[in-house]
Amino acid sequence: MYQQFNEQFAAATRQFADTAAQVNRLALDNAEAVFGLQIAAIEDRVNATFAFFGEAAEARDFDALKTLFPKGVQVARENVERAVSTGQEAFGRTLKTNEAIAELAKSQVETAAKATQANVEKATKAAAKAAAPAAK
Repeated sequence: MYQQFNEQFAAATRQFADTAAQVNRLALDNAEAVFGLQIAAIEDRVNATFAFFGEAAEARDFDALKTLFPKGVQVARENVERAVSTGQEAFGRTLKTNEAIAELAKSQVETAAKATQANVEKATKAAAKAAAPAAK
């Protein structure tokens, strides 16, 4: 009896560890992708901003500064747009990862429910067999 319980417990523990490893892999892959996405966006926007500052540093008169204003607004607008699109993409990736993790959890619950149902049916049949000779 104890051997059967130990085997079931070991199998459940092994299955839990495998599932936890899969969840960790999904989460790490997502974190890596989101981090890379954000770093690329920051690099792109920093380069554009410093290019604008380089142009601003070369301006020597008021007319040159007047021509820089639309460029500054454009750089600021692009920075905001890139930040928003990067945030949306990161959110989308995270949402897909969470859906995959939820699917893993759902399959684990279904597997555990099936195994428990099979054990209950097995125990019920064994109890019915044991009760049959006693009833005679």
